[in-house]
Amino acid sequence: MKKIPEFFGCMVFNDEAMKKFLSMEVYMALKSTIENGEHLDSSVANEVAEAMKDWAMSLGCTHFTHWFQPMTGITAEKHDSFITPAENGKVLMEFSGKELIKGEPDASSFPSGGIRATFEARGYTAWDPTSYAFVMGNTLYIPTVFCSFTGAVLDKKTPLLRSMERISTESLRLLKALGREDVSHVYATVGAEQEYFLIDKDMYTQRRDLMYTGRTLFGARPPKGQEMDDHYFGAIKPRVAAFMEELDLELWKLGVLAKTEHNEVAPCQHELAPVFTTCNLATDHNQLTMEIMKTVAQRHGFVCLLHEKPFEGVNGSGKHNNWALSTNTGENLFKPGKKPFENKQFLLFLSAVIKAVDEYQDLLRISVATAGNDHRLGAHEAPPAIMSIFLGEELEDILHAVSEGTEYEAGKRKKMTMGVDVLPEFKRDTTDRNRTSPIAFTGNKFEFRSLGSSVNIACPNIMINTIVAQQLSEFAEILENSSDLEADINKIIGDVYKNHHRIIFNGNNYAEEWLHEAEARGLMNLRTMPEAMQHYSDEKNVILFEKNKIFNADEIRARCEIQLESYSKTINIEALTMLDMARKDIFPAVSGFVGDLSNSVLNKKKLCADIPVNAEMKLIKKLSELLEKFDEYVEELQSAEDKVRSHKADALTISKMYCNEVLTVMNKLRKVSDEMEQLTSAEYWPYPSYGRLMFTM
Repeated sequence: MKKIPEFFGCMVFNDEAMKKFLSMEVYMALKSTIENGEHLDSSVANEVAEAMKDWAMSLGCTHFTHWFQPMTGITAEKHDSFITPAENGKVLMEFSGKELIKGEPDASSFPSGGIRATFEARGYTAWDPTSYAFVMGNTLYIPTVFCSFTGAVLDKKTPLLRSMERISTESLRLLKALGREDVSHVYATVGAEQEYFLIDKDMYTQRRDLMYTGRTLFGARPPKGQEMDDHYFGAIKPRVAAFMEELDLELWKLGVLAKTEHNEVAPCQHELAPVFTTCNLATDHNQLTMEIMKTVAQRHGFVCLLHEKPFEGVNGSGKHNNWALSTNTGENLFKPGKKPFENKQFLLFLSAVIKAVDEYQDLLRISVATAGNDHRLGAHEAPPAIMSIFLGEELEDILHAVSEGTEYEAGKRKKMTMGVDVLPEFKRDTTDRNRTSPIAFTGNKFEFRSLGSSVNIACPNIMINTIVAQQLSEFAEILENSSDLEADINKIIGDVYKNHHRIIFNGNNYAEEWLHEAEARGLMNLRTMPEAMQHYSDEKNVILFEKNKIFNADEIRARCEIQLESYSKTINIEALTMLDMARKDIFPAVSGFVGDLSNSVLNKKKLCADIPVNAEMKLIKKLSELLEKFDEYVEELQSAEDKVRSHKADALTISKMYCNEVLTVMNKLRKVSDEMEQLTSAEYWPYPSYGRLMFTM
């Protein structure tokens, strides 16, 4: 087998491939576009297209596709072959610059939120030269953006690229105001930790809830869950290790910097974490990671579950979005340095994030709002729906000192000694890791922990880039017109802490006291997706997006509509699946068990009237009562479903009805079913139990 450095990125049209297949002039032009965001002249497209084709065909490709990210939450692709008719019934293998730059998939069946009329079917994909093309199977994949015939943005990549330009532009303004002339570009960088579950494929196919919805709608908790903490960082089972090994190899070939893998807290739950890369590439790589996880899992007899809460009563799966800003000179703008109190550049960028999060709590919550994530947030190690920032005591003390105009006495970093002579001493970090915080500063980056495992990370990063760019713009404007730079810098930092320190919380975000304290501080607690989404079109948000040229008012409304409709459709599918399972499987199974148990009692009585049957009668009575209640809730759920589906109202109202009415009955129905499962003989129960799903690796 080849060494990793030899085959890493071998399926990517990366720097090495470009040097080999492009002329130096075109290579330099494309390189400038990728690294510095410079405009790429369309005249070079033909040479790039020919080079891409030759490179792809050398790897066995016969087709190409414009790979894009519509507002469905997953990726999309339409494959075309390279063949072009030639004389005498022959064909040529061609790929033009025009085909590279533009594709025309049918846009009529993709979500648009009403921004495109049904009859306006034409859509366009446009090459994104800042994200490397790659090969999978026999196809060249070209990352693209996606828009309608009228130019309306229909994807998640375009606004992400816009937000990246904004954060770079405003970061440069602030740096230049501070006298930094050496920086020409600033990158938003991301490392997205991906959590997931692996379950046996044979058991998956026996559960319609998992197949249709990605989560278990019924299922009693097993005798053992995660309470022993014996799965987290535990020894990886051989079958799972084989899956992880192949997953790494497939990702490395595609240039995905898969770095860390381990068992997560819940049984059969795992995590993969990559090395940081630019926001755009990180988004593409995470979408690829999720797709390849599913494909590789199938080859190992697994199914990879990316739902935020596939199992009740144990940890759900999140996606930790580690976000930072880096210059083209290699400097991390969130690195405090040895003396953070004196590092005013760092404190300004830190202050921009604090102010941004406080003023746009709603947008950050919206960016992670899905039906699946509503089940996860606020429980089992997931942060609550309340947005807050963890800084640690040292950084907060520094900000407090600046705001008060007092000196900060830096404490020496404590040395850690383990009490064993052969073990080395090492210095303790200046801040801890608060795993309960939605947004934690972790030394040189911000970890946004509220993302659900299935979300496209473009969504939260669009928000983060935009809201921070807005604050940097305001800071830059002050400093560009400053007559006393140091005084104005201190004033900005001090004012941010005085006016926005309510968003900083270094304590336990799970504590009941925090809920009350957050309310007293005036922080938003948007518990459900519909609650959050109703703030999308708030005036301040429309102004923000239009000013930064990310979305216009119509695009905001359309995206809100799409997310709300997706939420309602998700719960509708779950409710219909529950009704199907309840009527066709669970009710007959429990009824059959009760019937057989009753016949057993009658047979015993016939055999001998004195044989005690109190235990059986007690169980028969209990299950019969539960079955009646179960049937009542089935009818109630059907009624709630019929009511919402026949109701004529806007998307927000419908989503609230699904949340408050349908979902409420679903929870009641599940509770009764789970109790019946614990009382019904295993041979009668129609589905693999939680114990079998989670502990049979």
